[in-house]
Amino acid sequence: MSGHSKWSTIKRKKAATDSKRGKIFTKLIKEITVSARAGGGDPAANPRLRTAIAAAKAENMPNDNIERAIKKGTGALEGVSYEENLYEGYGPGGAAVLVESLTDNRNRTVADIRYIFSKSGGSLGEAGCVAWMFKKKGLFVFERSDINEEALMEAVLEAGAEDIRDEESTYEVITAPEDFEGVKKALDKKKLRYLVAEVTMFPKTTVMLEDKQAEQMLRLMDTLEDSDDVQKVYSNFDISDSTLEEMGSL
Repeated sequence: MSGHSKWSTIKRKKAATDSKRGKIFTKLIKEITVSARAGGGDPAANPRLRTAIAAAKAENMPNDNIERAIKKGTGALEGVSYEENLYEGYGPGGAAVLVESLTDNRNRTVADIRYIFSKSGGSLGEAGCVAWMFKKKGLFVFERSDINEEALMEAVLEAGAEDIRDEESTYEVITAPEDFEGVKKALDKKKLRYLVAEVTMFPKTTVMLEDKQAEQMLRLMDTLEDSDDVQKVYSNFDISDSTLEEMGSL
C-alpha cells in the first residue's frame, strides 16, 4: 500500500475517532460553489458538480446547505469568489506533494502553505516541479467484509474499470477519469456500497519513509489538510505497516 492509498487509509481510521465535520462541510461547500460557477448549477450537465454533491451527501450534508452553495456559485445568491490554485513541493525524504486549494486570498494561502511545509521538514517548490510524478485516476474503495469480490469484478470490468487492487482490508477499483461516471453508475445500479468515490491523483513512483521522516510526513499531510484553504493533498510517500503500527497510526 502506498501514496494515495496509504494516506486514505490513515484518514479513514482517524475519522472514526477525530471528527472534523464542520471543517469537512466548509471544504465541500467551497467545491460545490466553485463547481457550479465553472459549469452551471445543473448536476445532470455538470459532472464536477455532480461528484461534489455526491461527496456532500456521503457526509450527510443537509440539502439546504447544498442548494445554497449551488446558488452562490451560479450568482443567484451573493457569495465569496474562490480562486483555484495548485501548489507543489517536497516533504521529508524528498517525497513529492501536491496541494489543491480554493481561496479568497491567494497571498494568505501561499504564506500559510509555505509555513506548513517548512515547519514539517519540507519545502514549497516551483510550479511543475512534482506534478509530472502523478496521474489523474478515478478511485473507488470498498470494505472487503462488505463486498462480494466476484460481483464487484463483474460490475466494474463491464463498466470499463482499469484495475481492481486487493489492499488487505479493502478493494480498490481504478478507472480512467473519463470512465469514472460510468463505473459509478454501474456500482450504484447494483447497490454496491463504497467507502470512497473520487477522481484523484496517483503517484507514478513512491518514496519509502521511516522513523522521523515518516512522522514528519504524516504531520505535514495532516496539517495541510487541516488548513481552511486546502481542499486536497496528494503525495508519493510510502510507509511500512510496521512503522505505522509503532507510530500508532494504524
